[in-house]
Amino acid sequence: MSKQKLVITGAAGLVGMNLLAMLKGSEKYSITAIDKDKEKLRTFEWLFPGVKAVWADISEKGEWEKEFSGAHSVVQLQAQISATEGRPYQKNNIDTVENVLNACENNNVKHLIHFSSSVVISVAEDNYTNTKKEGEELVKKSKVPYTIIRPPLMYGCFDTKHLGFMDALLDKSPVFPVPGSGKYLRQPLFVEDICKIVIKLLEIKPENKAYDIIGKEKIHFVGLVKIIAKEKKQKRLFIPIPIPVFLFLLRCYSWLTGKKPFIPDQLKALTAGDIFPVTNWEDEFDVKYTPFRQGFRKTISSEYYKYKKIFMKKAKH
Repeated sequence: MSKQKLVITGAAGLVGMNLLAMLKGSEKYSITAIDKDKEKLRTFEWLFPGVKAVWADISEKGEWEKEFSGAHSVVQLQAQISATEGRPYQKNNIDTVENVLNACENNNVKHLIHFSSSVVISVAEDNYTNTKKEGEELVKKSKVPYTIIRPPLMYGCFDTKHLGFMDALLDKSPVFPVPGSGKYLRQPLFVEDICKIVIKLLEIKPENKAYDIIGKEKIHFVGLVKIIAKEKKQKRLFIPIPIPVFLFLLRCYSWLTGKKPFIPDQLKALTAGDIFPVTNWEDEFDVKYTPFRQGFRKTISSEYYKYKKIFMKKAKH
């Protein structure tokens, strides 16, 4: 039986890498993975042999569109999460979506799984939120059969941002700076849970629906970081820092290292106080929710966790 062609865009990110790991050795899919991060593509070529890696910036039309020929399904993962000005959001959250939709239409793709974000149902008002909303509308108005997924804060192997960055920071420093009180509720989702849902969706006919896939636990931000430290048996001192001072320290860190782990908009989103409604997605997709502590234990025991330093080094914050 011939394999079904699957194209994954933004494949070198958290969801893409874990999805490739879960589909490794699959007899059902022939996978083409597209990303603009050439170094990460090189890395996963030897992690996931058999996957066709294509280096391309899909915010611009080009030869990469030919990779959609014969594709049955496309998983669209690329996104601009942080930037100091608006253009990268337009380029990576809107232009890329338009180009992928065109490629899907031109090649009669049967199912587009579009990754949006829980921010579209949040109280946040920023470049990331607005462009993710616009990206969703583009998908809904297109002629491409689709499924939209809205995940919250995710974590797992290959995470170089968010909790992955916190994990790396805990490794380096005995003191952990906490923005404000740190008591901002999060509803984290283990990346393997969302990947299981994607695999289920690949097997069914799309119904042009959007799903909010939200973590069932409500844990304070500082509580998440403390769980990470405890599971790794690290004794750390957590120091609350007033938000204005925290922002100043972030600017100093960025100036010294050239990296931007957070920008002001992200900090505002962190402290916004969103509580997202939890739908019955477990029964919908027959995927059991993984509690945070269990998910993080699984992360650090994974065969891929040892590559964390490599991916953190390659990450562009």
